[in-house]
Amino acid sequence: GVGHFLLVDNDKVALSNLNRQIIATLDTVGRYKTQVMKERILSINPEAEVETRECFFLPENAEEFDFSSFDYVVDAVDTVAAKLELVVRAKKAGVPVISSMGAGNKVNPAMFEIADIYKTKVDPLARVMRQAMKKNNIKKLKVVYSQELPLLPINEEVESECHAEAPKRRALPGSNAFTPSVAGLIIASEVIKDLVGWDDSHRKGLA
Repeated sequence: GVGHFLLVDNDKVALSNLNRQIIATLDTVGRYKTQVMKERILSINPEAEVETRECFFLPENAEEFDFSSFDYVVDAVDTVAAKLELVVRAKKAGVPVISSMGAGNKVNPAMFEIADIYKTKVDPLARVMRQAMKKNNIKKLKVVYSQELPLLPINEEVESECHAEAPKRRALPGSNAFTPSVAGLIIASEVIKDLVGWDDSHRKGLA
């Protein structure tokens, strides 16, 4: 029943996306993700209205977005400053928002769950977001997060053992096919349930 989308991203499909993003194929490498996702959506529902913005949402360009026109905001941003700005803007406009916490270096999709940001634990990104939200007096935020401890990337271990005197480089988080995708599906489920007013009373009708 979702017929209108605004997709915001400045990334292009890369080879590293092939293992986990449904829009990523050898044919789409190098193209804007927003454009490829638009084509994917329209191939499923040609009547959908899909707008795209080839930019990153940042505090500097937040004024360019009319949050009052949205029914729901999904935050899948990587940086804390942008995530916080997105949440603040959505809350101010009275628009429901859900945020994705960290999925990198995790391998157990069964450990993802829905919680309020202030009830999360273990997740490093959630911890930083909690601190930022307290400073901005934001009382609650629905998030998807995992209590799984992130794995240490192999290349980081090798670097520390074989090049002890070399300058330390921050390893990029590793991702696989079955954790980011599950987090995304959980978010989609929550959005739909919230939009239609689903609650536990519906379960009785299914019993």
